[in-house]
This record gives sequence, structure tokens and C-alpha cells, in this order.
Amino acid sequence: MKFNVSSKTLHNAASAVSKVINSKNTITVLDNFLLSLTADELLITGMDSENSLSARVAVSEADGEGRFCINARSLVDFLKEIPDQGITFDINPTTLEIKIDYSNGTSNFVAVNGDEYPTYKSREDNEAPIEFGCTTEEFIKGLDVTMFAASTDEYRPVMQGVFLDIKPDSLTFAATDTRKLVRYITRTVKSGSEGGCILPMKACSVLKNVFGKDDTVNIVMTSKNATFSSDTYTFKCCLLNGRYPDYNRVIPASNPYTLTVDRRSLLTAVRRVGVFVDPGYSLEKFRIGSDSMTIKGDNKTNQSTAREITPCSFDGPELTIGFSSIYLQEILNVLPSDDITISLADPGRPGVFRPIEDEKDTELLMLLMPMTVTDF
Repeated sequence: MKFNVSSKTLHNAASAVSKVINSKNTITVLDNFLLSLTADELLITGMDSENSLSARVAVSEADGEGRFCINARSLVDFLKEIPDQGITFDINPTTLEIKIDYSNGTSNFVAVNGDEYPTYKSREDNEAPIEFGCTTEEFIKGLDVTMFAASTDEYRPVMQGVFLDIKPDSLTFAATDTRKLVRYITRTVKSGSEGGCILPMKACSVLKNVFGKDDTVNIVMTSKNATFSSDTYTFKCCLLNGRYPDYNRVIPASNPYTLTVDRRSLLTAVRRVGVFVDPGYSLEKFRIGSDSMTIKGDNKTNQSTAREITPCSFDGPELTIGFSSIYLQEILNVLPSDDITISLADPGRPGVFRPIEDEKDTELLMLLMPMTVTDF
């Protein structure tokens, strides 16, 4: 079995597929890629217990067909050091020795029989799947703005992922850890179906880091399994089991007062004051007036304090409220616009953060629960 392939193309594909492979595997063969040669195409597959990722790479001068396994880390590290050029793989089907020829040298690997590589098994599911297409750019954007809000609490496993709420004429991405919540709606995706599933964080990371933004992804999913396919990649994953909480219920129907502020100015002020907050509570206090807000942080342990004034526009009565410095910085880092609005009601109700203007056919909303302020 023999073929020629671009070293750069192969490296890009192998690096992408390696992201699904665990650093430690209970089944040794999963430390490897499965390489399958058919006609003029090489299929590279990596797997863990719940995910499988395959990349298709065009080859030339192919002679023979077959499957073999090669250590993933060794192959990626080797290809990383090879300048962009055509390289030739020559695999002895009897000894499983792999000889790789390139412009100024030769390297040898020993393969593992491809028949030892396990077949990916989806969870048993009798549901009729939902199938729809989406631009990868739009899908990745939905993950970008929601992933940070997912829970890391092992006692809330159903919230350790991003919920996809599928409607006939829209797709909603939602994530929450009960203290912050993000909801992103895109109406550019029209599946014609209705359903929902919870993507685990590893699946979200693979999709975000592997699929190119210029691709179109075809999605087939039930409540237990999902398959994402583009021209280059096919990703299969098991989904989180359970019923996702009704995220719309916690969003206030009407916060009557609106604060408008420059996002970058607020973010830098929150960062500076955040240096002086008690790390155990991360409380920053805000006293909001009609044209400016005072931000205060203090740490009674080491008796340090900080206070800053930031310009803003507020249409309500003077309000004092507290937020977690860490969570507030996360939200301000992700919001895409220069100016943002924060809808408020009183010190005990959550703040609702939005860009000053949503992009066409989309709607982004972030919610942050307040913290108790006893004095300012």
C-alpha cells in the first residue's frame, strides 16, 4: 500500500483529529489514528469513548487499499517539523512497517493492524432524527458566545454543556450555571423541525476549533446522538442526557431601567477595581447615576480599596447594585459591540446585558445574578 500526500495538508488534518483523542486512554489502540486508504482519498479517524472525528485528505499515486493505525502524537509531531512538500507513505501489509520518504530524508514507523481499532458506537436511540444545514460560521458564533456560561458543577451534569433549542424557523444556543445565563437566537437557520439536545463541552470545543468558518455543516441529531459533517470533517458525539431547565423563565419580562455604557471603558474599569476585591466573594459594587457610575471594590482582609467613576447614561433613579467581578468580566469580554445596554430593576433582580444593536436575524442576551451590597 502506497500513496503520496501534501505534508501540510496531512498535518492540518491530523492536528485537527488529534483534538478528540484523550491524553490517557484505557484502550491503548485509541492512542492512535486509524488511517484508511480508498482510491484517491485518505480517511484519518480519532476517537474516545463518546466522540469520533474523521478528516478526508486527497492523495495521489495511490497503490492499493487498506487500514492501519499509527501513533497520533508521533505522527503530528513528525509532520510539524516537515516543510510543505509531497511525502510518500509505503506500508508493508505483512510487517506493518511504514516508510515515509520526503525531500531530504526517510522515516520509519511501525503500524498497528487497522482491524484492532474499535468501531464507534452511538447510543441506542429510537427517535426520528432531525436534519438541517447551517453555515459553520453561524454555528461557531453560537458556541463562542455561550460556552463560557456552562456549568462546571459535577452535581448538575445536565448543565455542563450548551443547549440547542431547535425551532422550525430558528436555532437557539443557551447555557447557564444558575449565576449567569446566555441566550443566542439565530433566525438564519430554518430546520423546519422542533427538538433539542445538550452538547457536552468537549464536543463544543472540537466543533469550534476544527470546522472551518467557510464551510457549511450538515447536522443530524436526536436527543442522544449527533453527527456534524462538512466537506472535510465528520464529527460524531454522544449528547448529555436529561432535561435542560427552562432558561426563558429566569429572564425578567420587564426590567424598566436601562443603563447604556461603553463596553471597553466598563471592562477596563472592572478589571482595575477587581484587583482590590475580596477573592473569596469577588464582589464589585456599583452606584449608578444618570450620567456616571461609581465602581468600588474593597478587601477587608488586607484593608485595600479602589474606586473609579465611569461615564454612562441611565434613565432610572440612583441605584446601588453588586455583581461578581469575575462573571462580569466574562460577560463584557464576550459581548461583541462597542456600546452595550444593561436592563435593571432593583438590587435584588438580575441585570440583562445586550449589545446596543443585534446583527441581522440574531438576538443575543446575557443575564447576571446580583450580589448583596450591605454598604457602599
